[in-house]
Amino acid sequence: MRILCNNKLKSSDVFRPCNFPEHTYITRESKDGIDYEQRFKLALNISGTLISIIGASKMGKTVLCEKVIPLDRQVNVSGADFSNGEDFWSVIAKKVGLPLEGTITQSKQISNTEQHSKTETLILTKDRVIEYFVNNNKVLILDDFHYASEDAQKNIANHLKDAIRRSFRAIIISLPHRADAPIRKNVDLIGRLSLIDIEIWKLTELKEIAIKGFKQLEIVISEDISSDIAVESLTSPQLMQYICLSICTLLNTDDGETKEITSDILNKAYKFTTSNLDYADVVTLISRGPLSKGKKRSMYKTKFGEEMDLYQLVVKSLAENPPLMGLTIDDIRDRVNNIIGDNENKPDRQKIKNTVTQIQKLITDRDDIYKVLEWKDEMIYIIDPLFLFYLRWGR
Repeated sequence: MRILCNNKLKSSDVFRPCNFPEHTYITRESKDGIDYEQRFKLALNISGTLISIIGASKMGKTVLCEKVIPLDRQVNVSGADFSNGEDFWSVIAKKVGLPLEGTITQSKQISNTEQHSKTETLILTKDRVIEYFVNNNKVLILDDFHYASEDAQKNIANHLKDAIRRSFRAIIISLPHRADAPIRKNVDLIGRLSLIDIEIWKLTELKEIAIKGFKQLEIVISEDISSDIAVESLTSPQLMQYICLSICTLLNTDDGETKEITSDILNKAYKFTTSNLDYADVVTLISRGPLSKGKKRSMYKTKFGEEMDLYQLVVKSLAENPPLMGLTIDDIRDRVNNIIGDNENKPDRQKIKNTVTQIQKLITDRDDIYKVLEWKDEMIYIIDPLFLFYLRWGR
């Protein structure tokens, strides 16, 4: 058995898609030219403010929190924890281990032989939770705020507007097109919000992950290859980490083998990466569409010779080049028409719009893994880059 030197980094040390990327962390500047870390630190240092972080899925919002806030100070909850009307302070109390109720007994010595005892029942109040957070320098990180119901979001906003006045520190994280409107539009929070909008990653920033990581593993990567990986990463640093780790696995880099990262290896790595992505049921659901009520669906002959209905065509259109995380109906229509080719029988814009609407209805009330798309404001958003990557390489 070969033993690696202690100072020899393994590929799993360098490329970490599911953990804090210690060796490939990239410091990014916001559009105003200030590092996100600096903006975040400033916001944390301003007592009495609520921090709102908005950014697309898999953009590194949680990693930013880990970079700036030590793990022992973080208290992490999800908007999904409040989807069924759960009490805000009770959820937070359970997270930090505070009892929801208890008893306390106080004794008073009346004489040398007589003692009076009094037992009181303590019921958890938000005051005790706030006091615990302040005294222990804790920070609440409420991720996936959009998963909370609309009523829950408004309720949480009202709870937090009072809490932050008492030095309670909290961070709300949400997606851009499902922005935390109850927070940002709350009149009582005007002037008390620190807003941090995370821009999507540029290709140059994504390439830096690969270049920095492979350099530490002493593997040469060409400009063209790093650019190709950056494009397929779909603006997601997490996906970039996944693909780079797949390349290392295929090259057996931890065993000291040195091979060139070729286009062939790259295509294998893309397909290999999807083996850990379980979206087969999601694709099946939206490709089949809702159950038809006796009426046969129209079929369209593609330029590849196969026949597809409109649900299959729309799903296939999402995976076409160039990979985009947001598409208009006109974008989808143009892609569908391109798949069909020169055939005269092509669906009109309204039929495509109706199909997209039905797909949205299919996934709305299902488990979170199915919520990969959202049809809103005349745009279909792909809110999970891993899903789009699976569409492109996993089938």
